[in-house]
Amino acid sequence: MGLRFTVLGCDGSYAGPGGSCSGYLVRSHTTSVWLDAGPGTLGEVQRHVALVDLDAVVVSHEHPDHCLELPVLRNALKYVLDVEEMRVITTAGVRNLIDHISGNAAPTFSWDVVSAGSTTTVGDLSLRFALTDHPVETLAVAIEHAGRTLAYTADTGDRFGLAALDPEGAGFDLALCEATVATEHEGAAPHLSGRQAGVMARAGGARRLVLTHLTPGTEPEARRREAEAAYGGPVTLAAPAHTYEV
Repeated sequence: MGLRFTVLGCDGSYAGPGGSCSGYLVRSHTTSVWLDAGPGTLGEVQRHVALVDLDAVVVSHEHPDHCLELPVLRNALKYVLDVEEMRVITTAGVRNLIDHISGNAAPTFSWDVVSAGSTTTVGDLSLRFALTDHPVETLAVAIEHAGRTLAYTADTGDRFGLAALDPEGAGFDLALCEATVATEHEGAAPHLSGRQAGVMARAGGARRLVLTHLTPGTEPEARRREAEAAYGGPVTLAAPAHTYEV
């Protein structure tokens, strides 16, 4: 098994009927990382891996559609599964929020607070973080394994570029980019349109592009077509429960 990720949820800002907010399970043969923990993804991640077998949880920022399963995960680990020192790699804002909700989540969680420019490893995965263009501290992440690299934009406006995750200029095998807003609403919120995601992926040397964080009730195919025109190649929409090989 090489590097791959499974979509646990890909709805943007809130979940539509039967959907979940942002969350992905990133895996190699030996390592499992839950990336973003939006509402609905706690149940979904357990379809693929037992909670006790997770090596770490990585959360990009403190907005509720990306982090609010953390207090519930803490309850499961603390009161049912008797797990301590689950590694949670995230921003200071997420730690402060979850500690406020949970009344101090340690020692159930072993907090690993990162920021722009931080690097770390989880098992055989290497992670690098960069600051995005979003109202709270939000970290994009590049995840590398055995020469294959996934870039995840998290939430961002267009003042962020994938080059911030790529100091050697090698590009990425796959970019998982948010595409929240319609092209006509570019600039109205700190999010990308499909067109902007395509521009970002092309400029950042992404060899494949998958769109995520899609707003319920909008037209995902329109986002995909706009992204494809700007990217200059095929673009895929993230689909719940689907696994992508990086």
